[in-house]
Amino acid sequence: MTHFLTDALRAQLLANGRLSLDDPDFDPLPVVKLFTPDAGATWLLSELDADGIAFGLCDLGHGCPELGYVCLAELEAVRGRLGLPVERDLHFTIDKRLSGYAREARLAGRIVA
Repeated sequence: MTHFLTDALRAQLLANGRLSLDDPDFDPLPVVKLFTPDAGATWLLSELDADGIAFGLCDLGHGCPELGYVCLAELEAVRGRLGLPVERDLHFTIDKRLSGYAREARLAGRIVA
């Protein structure tokens, strides 16, 4: 289990992952916002599968945010310039569906959340 997901967050991500298998038009709310405090990368994750692969809006800080997949085990190993690990944004407030965040991110060149 990753240090940045509570059991409740993991359960919601897994539930969304199951729902997306049945509905190709599924547009969930993001469940969690992760970021590197010293590297400018951000992830808004909405789904998770049983193998630990998450789906969401990924922004590595290069001006090209995109919807895609990320392995949570790999995020555990990510460190920024100062060696700080990925953290969960405890103050993130969800106010739109994932597609809304993706639309804004494409226009801004970064995740706006």
